[in-house]
Amino acid sequence: MLQDHITVQNRHKEFIKKITETEIVYALQDDKGYATSYSSEAEYEDGEPVQIICFWSDPARAKSCIENEWNHYDPSPVSLTEFVENWCLGMNSDGLLVGTNFDSHMFGYEAEPLELILDIIEELRNSGKSLELRKFESLDDMEKQIREVLED
Repeated sequence: MLQDHITVQNRHKEFIKKITETEIVYALQDDKGYATSYSSEAEYEDGEPVQIICFWSDPARAKSCIENEWNHYDPSPVSLTEFVENWCLGMNSDGLLVGTNFDSHMFGYEAEPLELILDIIEELRNSGKSLELRKFESLDDMEKQIREVLED
């Protein structure tokens, strides 16, 4: 189990590194929406598992999960800016988690959306990159606002 946890952690770190390099995230989409799963760790107050929307760092990883109930989905690219400003912030508001680089056994990292944004910002800074944001003045502004929300 420890090895599985380390593998999932490493895939999550790879996810952050790759999406900050390419500035593209991949989701699985069909005509009704996006591929979702349920948390194996977190649950709502009523005891139901928290819903997860899954994202991958490259289309090949996403395609490897197109089977069983996801056999009618296709990889769909999402810009990193749209991912952090729309997806992650919206998922946080909706009480959802982000699944990163899940494998074909539906095993992957479950991230709090705002914490994931902070990790992405840190990686962008470490690599000397930035993002052209539409809803925030800068990465610093976005980080400041997210930290304020997390402190409340």
